[in-house]
Amino acid sequence: MKSEKWIVVTTIQAPTESIAALSRLAGQGWSVVVVGDTKTPADWEAENITYLSIREQHRIFGPISQLIPVRHYSRKNLGYLFAIQNGATLILETDDDNVAGADFGVGLSAVVTGETVSHQGWVNVYKYFSDALIWPRGLPLTEIASVPPLGAVESDECPIQSYLADDDPDVDAIYRLLYKARTSFAERPPVILNRGAWSPFNSQNTAFFEPAFALLYLPCFVSIRMTDIWRSFVAQAALWKHGYRLSFHRATMRQFRNDHDLMRDFADEIPGYLENDRIAAALRRASGESAAGDLPATARRFWQSLIDLEVVPKKELEVVDLWLDCLRSVAA
Repeated sequence: MKSEKWIVVTTIQAPTESIAALSRLAGQGWSVVVVGDTKTPADWEAENITYLSIREQHRIFGPISQLIPVRHYSRKNLGYLFAIQNGATLILETDDDNVAGADFGVGLSAVVTGETVSHQGWVNVYKYFSDALIWPRGLPLTEIASVPPLGAVESDECPIQSYLADDDPDVDAIYRLLYKARTSFAERPPVILNRGAWSPFNSQNTAFFEPAFALLYLPCFVSIRMTDIWRSFVAQAALWKHGYRLSFHRATMRQFRNDHDLMRDFADEIPGYLENDRIAAALRRASGESAAGDLPATARRFWQSLIDLEVVPKKELEVVDLWLDCLRSVAA
């Protein structure tokens, strides 16, 4: 079971085309774990892939598995822990409706060379990879036109790297209700965001290297459409606090999106439309008010700041603490 490179997925579907592609990758230097839920078919199985049923999650992880809600994307947190317990130094996460391309997961390195963005505020990163009218899920609607100029080419350690997805990329419900066109992003060098340049990133095609493992945590008691977005804001603020940067990269997969009720997605995204500016401001304040400490301690302080802001409920902190305790026990 021990492996340094892991792919983590959660699913409620029978094995999809995406899972078949990941099955082929397994054994070629990658290990794959799929986290099930109560709606996942009881007979779920795929060659070369470790599947964690709800029963297995309870057996392996005990109290934290009981606390994380079922039928929620945050059960993926247990997949991260499983990978870390089994030797991961690199975790690449994706979803069961994203089909890996030939270059998915190829040549990943913590050191990235790319053009930099120096801007204090929101950035529509998608516009560096496309001339179309498009923006990432989680970007405040007032900031769609925020595309500051690219700066110098630099090399730096980027322990979180967000890769794009072609065809039906990660956009919000408003975009999908208005526009039906498919999208292919440009093949271009990476874009590195300097401190203070905010952009949401998702959980569809994102690589986390070991220094950033404490930033994998997905909040459990928020909207499913916001869990990975609000994680991305905590992660960016924590990276900056510890001298790291975040990078965005060309598409290495295609999304063939599972069926969604777009009006339900819109309702689930309303907290983001209303709160994302306040969240970024709160994280900036928390960063300025706190000592560095280690990165897990920083992550906890930043989650506490969102609880204090009352956008995340108080009960989240119990799961955050258990999850970070599990992470520390592996590292000890």
